[in-house]
Amino acid sequence: MKEEIKLMKGNEAVAHAAIRYGADGYFGYPITPQSEIMETLMEEKPWETSGMVVIQAESEVAAINMVYGGAACGKRVMTSSSSPGISLKQEGISYMAGAELPALIVNVMRGGPGLGTIQPSQADYFQTVKGGGHGDYRLITLAPNSVQEMADHVALGFDLAFKYNNPAMILSDGVIGQMMEKVILPEQKPRKTEAEIRREQPWATLGKTKDRRPNIITSLELDPAAMERNNIRFQEKYKKIEENEALYEALSCEDAEYLIVAFGSMARISQKVTEMAREEGMKVGLFRPITLWPFPKKQLKEYGKKVKGILTVELNAGQMVEDVRLAVECAVPVHYFGRLGGIVPTPDEVFGELKKLCK
Repeated sequence: MKEEIKLMKGNEAVAHAAIRYGADGYFGYPITPQSEIMETLMEEKPWETSGMVVIQAESEVAAINMVYGGAACGKRVMTSSSSPGISLKQEGISYMAGAELPALIVNVMRGGPGLGTIQPSQADYFQTVKGGGHGDYRLITLAPNSVQEMADHVALGFDLAFKYNNPAMILSDGVIGQMMEKVILPEQKPRKTEAEIRREQPWATLGKTKDRRPNIITSLELDPAAMERNNIRFQEKYKKIEENEALYEALSCEDAEYLIVAFGSMARISQKVTEMAREEGMKVGLFRPITLWPFPKKQLKEYGKKVKGILTVELNAGQMVEDVRLAVECAVPVHYFGRLGGIVPTPDEVFGELKKLCK
């Protein structure tokens, strides 16, 4: 398939991008508002063209363990779900982090806690960025704010996952997953051959060969000293990721006296608010983290030194605001504004809060 321009939902873009990336397998379970990912894959039938396996598992727990098995074979495998479903996958995600297995997980967030609502939310920030499962691990976390980035982050997520042998997550929300925009789909990439996998992922368990025993993939270590060495190695890897992979977008920040910090759908609304503020002569900029982990704290700290105040805009009760405050190290006041229950704020609402900060 050649590069194409199409109009589609964010969820649909993920599915098309996965096929074109040359993904080997998708294992999922339906839940609103992300079900179109699996539905689109089923409609496209990539097993007939690229050879990609697509399976609806019997549960979220089964799906993430299928991903574990595929990742252990060095395959480019993925899953997707929404907030309560991601909660069920957390044990498997932690196991994969402990076994250092690369895979892509997509979370199109909905409101909670509990079953909550099918409306959009950003309240899984803690669950993902702080590591929702057990143990001292991190997930590479990408936060798209457009349908185009939903597609682009599939390749980026897989590439980072295999670069660092670590699970990666696309942390989206119901707004981005369900909205329709023009998207440029990339050219079709071939799937990796078994020979390429053996060469590029020598740790993969692809069965016994003539010259070596089969690899064993596990996160279990009964010796405390060995487990500590593993954890120290993990932390060193996470430091490298923090040093090299933090991504962000800064709009109108060079002369800004006030900053809005937002991600995902709230960054789209905040961009409009920035434009409204500039029209009234207010020097306001938007800082958008693209990677929520690693959080671009060094870059935000530098912008924080130049402004009088910061407003974080979130679709939750205030979660990212903690990382913003840590980044700027109390050098500037950091305020929070958000809505709950799946209610998406209007630009006028956010602008009203911004005016209070700028007085």
